[in-house]
Amino acid sequence: MSDGISDDAEDVVGVLTERIEARFGMDMDQLKAAVGAAPTANPDATDAVKWHGLLVEAQSVLNRAEDDLLAALETQPSEVDDPTMGLAHRVNAAVTARDGRAMVVRWLLDPDAPGKKDLAAERLARLRPRTGPAVQTSAPHRPVGPPAPASAWRAGGPVR
Repeated sequence: MSDGISDDAEDVVGVLTERIEARFGMDMDQLKAAVGAAPTANPDATDAVKWHGLLVEAQSVLNRAEDDLLAALETQPSEVDDPTMGLAHRVNAAVTARDGRAMVVRWLLDPDAPGKKDLAAERLARLRPRTGPAVQTSAPHRPVGPPAPASAWRAGGPVR
């Protein structure tokens, strides 16, 4: 790029895309179509497609943030104002999000990654087909009626 920002960071998406395509033996469009047609057929492919999409989205957000920052810097005098610093922070946050998603994709593609071969990973694999939430997501049912006064109960029985 002519603006002085390295293209190396953007290559992360390309490198990981190539690794996904090599792992599953098809290009991303074919893999997305296969996962869309049968999302439960290969959970590894489904996870890879999901996280690849999140990675591509994060890279797009980063690209826009960098463009906004560069445009703001071109109009700045020697000192950077607060709105421009805000744009710089937005770029940093976007880099962090993109890199975190890239780490997840790398982990998904590495069969020997930590946590994939231990007892906890085996237990997690058995739970994988779960379709609902693991934790109750609604408030527990409470009987209708006025609550008992706090002073009415003590050490297992009513106060007399």
